[in-house]
Amino acid sequence: MGTDPAGRVDAATSSNGRHYRTEVLVVGAYFADLVFHGLTRPVQPGTEVFASGFAILPGGAFTPAMAMRRLGHEVVWSTDFGTDLFSEQVLAAARAEGLDDSGFRLHSTPVRSVTAALSSPADRAMVSYQDPVAAFPLATLLREHRAQVVILPQLRYGETVYAALDVAHRLGTQVFMDCQDVPGTLDTPTVREILAEVDIFAPNADEALRLTGAPTLDAAIDILADLANTLVVKRGSGGAIAVREGERCEIDAVAVEVVDTTAAGDCFNAGFLHAHLAGRALPDCLATAVACGAAATTALGSSAAPDLTELPGWLARVPRARQL
Repeated sequence: MGTDPAGRVDAATSSNGRHYRTEVLVVGAYFADLVFHGLTRPVQPGTEVFASGFAILPGGAFTPAMAMRRLGHEVVWSTDFGTDLFSEQVLAAARAEGLDDSGFRLHSTPVRSVTAALSSPADRAMVSYQDPVAAFPLATLLREHRAQVVILPQLRYGETVYAALDVAHRLGTQVFMDCQDVPGTLDTPTVREILAEVDIFAPNADEALRLTGAPTLDAAIDILADLANTLVVKRGSGGAIAVREGERCEIDAVAVEVVDTTAAGDCFNAGFLHAHLAGRALPDCLATAVACGAAATTALGSSAAPDLTELPGWLARVPRARQL
């Protein structure tokens, strides 16, 4: 597949000769993130903690869509917006970032999706609310957009999802899936089968442990690496590990002054996928992911997601990868 000097992928064709209507398709709900940052301690029941800062920022699937767009990719984001203030704010932000709006479904009723993010330098906790909206069939979206890659920001399972991933592979669409705090383990029906159809699976360390029930992270990685074609495990301040076809590498985190970690995971994912689509080797993909994730922590929400002019500076700060 062709790339220009900046590493951008040609959306029209790939190395297998397929023609795509869309380069990147992101499928997932928007969220308006109410970010309370600078907490000096975790919030405990019956206590009140004051934050040093507050902002309302676009989040949810907006973040990976925006992060990929800033890295030079053509992105269609399939999501729902309503008549509420939160929808209006995120829709305006999506258009300002240059996202293709052909995937936007506009409703005549409120579609509120809100997360209160309690962010400290070490980690974050979230409380969310979402108005119910009937999900648009994933298989239909895949056929309509014929993307080179689809990003699913959270673990999805069930027979209809399994069938949709079969559609993706028949269309030549690669599947990138994150995990997030979705209930489910490898014992949940279809989860194993779906992960075996995923091209890149990117849980964090806690999610990998919960999903597998393994006693250690190394054991969880071994289990998941036998399922997904490429496994990427985010470890926050501990860096990240990636495994593909027996190759395993690790990179330490970049030393930064953390402001907010809310968007770090999604920006990490965008960095990995950006390098992957450009045909980079596994250590380079992981380095780009670590760079983008680190950049995202230096400001509130996803506002510091790097673009192609900023990425080289962050890559220069990434520690060298170690083969394991």
